[in-house]
Amino acid sequence: MDIDLSAPAIFCQGVSKVFSVRKKREGRNGFWGRLRPTYRPVYAVDEVSFEVPRGEIFSVLGPNGSGKSTLVRILSTLVFHDAGEARIFGMDVLKDAMPVRRHINRVSVDAAFFKKLSAWENMSYAARLYGVPMRDARRRVEEILGEMGFGPDRMDQPLEDLSRGMQQKVAVARALFTRPVLLLMDEPTTGLDPVSKRQVQDYILHIRQKNDATVLLTTHDMDEAERVCDRVAIIHHGRFIAVGTVEELKAHAGCEGGCLEDVFFKMTGKDLAHADLEDEAEGGAGE
Repeated sequence: MDIDLSAPAIFCQGVSKVFSVRKKREGRNGFWGRLRPTYRPVYAVDEVSFEVPRGEIFSVLGPNGSGKSTLVRILSTLVFHDAGEARIFGMDVLKDAMPVRRHINRVSVDAAFFKKLSAWENMSYAARLYGVPMRDARRRVEEILGEMGFGPDRMDQPLEDLSRGMQQKVAVARALFTRPVLLLMDEPTTGLDPVSKRQVQDYILHIRQKNDATVLLTTHDMDEAERVCDRVAIIHHGRFIAVGTVEELKAHAGCEGGCLEDVFFKMTGKDLAHADLEDEAEGGAGE
């Protein structure tokens, strides 16, 4: 199935995902209380609607547990949504899951590797999976990693001996093997040192310019969203509470001289740290 490059890169209408979370029982330690646990529904994603045109870098910004990762998993066909419609370049993520997977790739905050193998051995394994000719693979890997400050002398070191930042650069390079038209990046710079974070951010901007790729980036880093993204959606308790450019969001919240943290506080009554604690206390199901 061919993709429709004239269609929005991402189209979501009323997308929802509900998880069942076990209720905490206080003061009920009897036999029946243990035998019959009760559950409550938690909306990880709650009637989310938005569009991302081709070539845009679109950020979903919110605290931990707000639904960012669940939304990415829905778009990458890893989780089925319960309601609504989600399309990638005109293809339904449920009905056309296999064609969707051939045209997208995903980078997560916890990338999975064979840690005993070297960066190159991991990448060559991925190259075979993706059908990339091995005669081209090493050159492409060195080119991609070199643009993120990853020296060729580190290519043959075991991944377990590399820093978290270097491992994440390998994850980004692996995702770009197929030259995806849509790259889903789920908090790719979380836990990185400032230099590695800036290098990954610069490369995100580079691949959009070089490959005309569309990027959806989830983050809870306000500065990152402001620096890298064309538009930003703020998500809280599974709902989009605002979508627009950074300047549009600041104007809407009356924070023209402020930052995105000020916008988030104005719209929710909480700063990001307190919103994190609130979601953790409530046992939020959506990362």
